[in-house]
Amino acid sequence: MSDSTFEVTDLRQWAYCPRVVYYQHCMPDIRPMTKLMIAGMEEHRAESGREERRSLRTYGLKQGERFFDVPLRSETLGLRGRVDLVIALPDRQHATEVIVVEYKSTEGKAGPHVKLQLTAYALMIEEAWGVPVKRGFIYHMPERKAEAVTISAALRERVDTTVATIRETVDHERMPAPPASRRQCAVCEFRRFCNDVV
Repeated sequence: MSDSTFEVTDLRQWAYCPRVVYYQHCMPDIRPMTKLMIAGMEEHRAESGREERRSLRTYGLKQGERFFDVPLRSETLGLRGRVDLVIALPDRQHATEVIVVEYKSTEGKAGPHVKLQLTAYALMIEEAWGVPVKRGFIYHMPERKAEAVTISAALRERVDTTVATIRETVDHERMPAPPASRRQCAVCEFRRFCNDVV
């Protein structure tokens, strides 16, 4: 692996299905792009434009300075990525708190894999900006609703352990077991590579 860091999205994917992360890093030339993936990327871009016009009331805030598509990298955490939205309270120069926001094209409550991704961004912002991140939001685009997420000690620890597990798997090129639930296998772009999954 040429880069010493993993994408933050690898953590989310690992929690959903670790085999996808294995394929991406140990067999990087085989990744197919699906129509669903392309549609999701386009929807993310469009949401940034809508966010600029949206009130901060969506997040229960009266004031704050917004930063979009913020690139982050942490050698300490071993992660890199781009967070959709960062809100500095009251502004970047005088920030006493920072909030991270991730857009998702899903309805209903965010799963643990999405909360893990949000927490990774929170830790990276804390490191880069030197300001605490106690909470974040998952913004569900179809419902136009923000779901609050507390950046807990348990989630913070889970980021570290997940990165360590991914690194161990990739460094030794060991294929992980399939996910406990096989529902997601039906729509997975890698299903043809998993001969042990029916």
